Amino acid sequence: MSDLKDRVETSARFYNESFLAFDYQLAEFSFRTLKPFFKGAAALELGPASGYMTKLLVNHFEQLYLVEGSKQLLDQIPDYPNVKKYHALFENFRSEMKFDTIVMSHVLEHISEPVRILKKIHDWLVPGGVFLVSVPNAKSIHRIVAVEMGLLSSEYELNQRDHELGHFRVYDRETLVSHIEAAGFSIVESGGYFLKPVSNGQIEKNWTAEMIEGFYRAGKYFPDNCAEIFVVAAR
Repeated sequence: MSDLKDRVETSARFYNESFLAFDYQLAEFSFRTLKPFFKGAAALELGPASGYMTKLLVNHFEQLYLVEGSKQLLDQIPDYPNVKKYHALFENFRSEMKFDTIVMSHVLEHISEPVRILKKIHDWLVPGGVFLVSVPNAKSIHRIVAVEMGLLSSEYELNQRDHELGHFRVYDRETLVSHIEAAGFSIVESGGYFLKPVSNGQIEKNWTAEMIEGFYRAGKYFPDNCAEIFVVAAR
């Protein structure tokens, strides 16, 4: 468990030192994609990091609970009046409360035993509640191009940024759905968002706001090759 805690804090340092403005914009796109599926008054956000999605979620739920393994990241999130923060690894978190909506964005790829954790999450959701997951996509255009350029041996190979962020894997939509179903959830919807032909750094340096918005909107036509994939699941 100490190795896991060390891994979480190493990833936290990367978030604080190397996160790009465009990384935060991707979080906004995740929020925009998942927002139509929100349910109820009480939500749980798993792995909020420094709260880049929390500041959006906080306006849509009467109660928002946060579980974050890194104390240095959790302490950066403002003390919103309707937010309760828990510093805990998912493996150690216990809750008597059940939630209407559970959001897990850019987290599942960080977990070594995803199905085991997903089974715990299943128990935290009210019957009829919604579990919203988003992760980076192995079959994103930029990863396919990297394979063709010889920069990756396959689209599933972890690149340098994956290692810096503490990723265990890069999901495709089929694998993501299979892990969530294995935990007992039923799938309501799945898809992708934001077409990404080049790296985040290249986008931040060279693209206009209009280009970024256009590639986000165009993603709906190519869900399996977007930068990000998502699943809407129910108990």
